[in-house]
Amino acid sequence: MEDRERLRLLIKEKAFKITPEPSFRLSSGKLSRYYFNLKLVNYSPEGQYLVGKIVYEKIKELGLSPKGIGGLTLGADPIATAVARYSYDVKDPIEAFVIRKEPKGYGSQKQLEGNIKAGDKVVIIDDVVTTGGSTIKAIEAAQREGLDIIAVMAIIDRCEENGRENIMAKGYPFYSIFTIKDFLDD
Repeated sequence: MEDRERLRLLIKEKAFKITPEPSFRLSSGKLSRYYFNLKLVNYSPEGQYLVGKIVYEKIKELGLSPKGIGGLTLGADPIATAVARYSYDVKDPIEAFVIRKEPKGYGSQKQLEGNIKAGDKVVIIDDVVTTGGSTIKAIEAAQREGLDIIAVMAIIDRCEENGRENIMAKGYPFYSIFTIKDFLDD
């Protein structure tokens, strides 16, 4: 079985819920028929491997050469580390980084953690995009740090509430591995 199809099935089995009527409250406050909890996949051994490989291969397919990949904690963390690990295994390392929701209140008081610096080319990653709100927070934090954002990616674009459009309005190309349609056609 192809890796992308295996990941789709793993997500459908472990992380996707659908109801006949809208019953899942989204961060926007609206109700939806669909819910994804990708942490159930992204923190599993098989999910880590598949996500790392598939996102890395998507980056290469697009002709991108980032120094780092990361996004807003908690959704982006396992994806970024999975890509970093897979990229190391194939001898083309990409650094993982984390963006805290707020700057640290003590010590270095940093919002961004990882081995990247101003001017480095990066990909902003998220697990699921609905409105794009958390992804845009990550973009804005990366911009404040002076990072050169070359693309924005998500594992799943829910195709609701203009997430893709909201992200692209910030001036960055947006790509997803899957859309909601990939989970409704079976």
